[in-house]
Amino acid sequence: MKIVQAQKRGSNPFEFKSEPQELQNPLVLAFGNRHLIEDSQLYGEIESLFPEGHIVMGSTSGEIGGSEVSENSIVVTAIEFDRSSFLVKSKNTNNFAKDDFKLGQALMSEFPQDNLKHVFVVSEGSTVNGSALINGIEAVKQQSIGLSGGLCGDDARFEKTLASYNEPPKEGEVIAIGFYGDSLEISSANYGGWTPFGPERVVTKSNDNVLFELDGKPALDLYKSYLGEKAKELPQSALLYPLNVAVKDGEKPIVRTILNIDEANNTMILAGDVPEGSKVQLMMSTVDDIANGANKAAMLAMENRSTSPELTLLVSCVGRKLVMDQRTEEEVEEVVSIVGENSAVSGFYSYGEMAPFEDRKECKLHNQTMTLTLFSE
Repeated sequence: MKIVQAQKRGSNPFEFKSEPQELQNPLVLAFGNRHLIEDSQLYGEIESLFPEGHIVMGSTSGEIGGSEVSENSIVVTAIEFDRSSFLVKSKNTNNFAKDDFKLGQALMSEFPQDNLKHVFVVSEGSTVNGSALINGIEAVKQQSIGLSGGLCGDDARFEKTLASYNEPPKEGEVIAIGFYGDSLEISSANYGGWTPFGPERVVTKSNDNVLFELDGKPALDLYKSYLGEKAKELPQSALLYPLNVAVKDGEKPIVRTILNIDEANNTMILAGDVPEGSKVQLMMSTVDDIANGANKAAMLAMENRSTSPELTLLVSCVGRKLVMDQRTEEEVEEVVSIVGENSAVSGFYSYGEMAPFEDRKECKLHNQTMTLTLFSE
């Protein structure tokens, strides 16, 4: 596996982190600030650097390159595989009448599943129901095939997210990368580090990822009462107080971030499903808790591996970044301390993370987690 990384800060040219080399048929991952990747000339600039590349682009809430977290930049990672291969497919939400389950099914159906080891998803993050998207993919793919990835971000603006495959980025795009080959070892894991607090309430009215009522009362009104003065800063302030969602007794709870609010209908739009009957609590975290959570995620991803990772793809939540503030790099440094400095590290801060729970095969949508996908040949 050969890996080349480059970074562009603001309007400056790309700078290579190591000596540039010519790669054959590389997978090129370009994660960057939404305002930068909207520039119509950026795609051509990346294409000129990697003329044989299969270019996947996504907007972010922060870029990860090595142990560094940056903003207002583009981080590019180009990978040439020695003994394995990949296939990239994309769909747009506009072609599926907002039925993200069907989109996931259609996307996964385009991948031959013989010798397919793993699928990594880079999805638009503004309007997609990540839970439904994952469920659609899971309905088609074989259980033995891994699934991970993330929802694109837009800093804490929540205006729009962009993604693309071999074209300039646009809204509504969902891209999946399938990795093939007996020589591949791919593992993924996630962990949060958030703690529930306050009263537990029951979801009494919801529709997929739209939350209407808790304990028979308007959910948005209740949430605002908890936030107090911070309610004026919604939806951004919601990133600091996500919801712990317990769908069934005995099952691991899932963290859900509020992506937007609908004042007219007094509802909250979450990154994934919040089924009726679920029990929810507010959550909070500290800088140390988040850093420790990243360490735990890395240890889980490294468990039972037979080879050291050559590539580490990180998807962490924008809410974690807001809590960490000036210390954001500490959670990435925790990851590097576990996976090793010989692994190339790339990734982004997101509106939602995709990975299985520990000891589970089925992928879930998470919020407020650090998610790792480790690759080696």
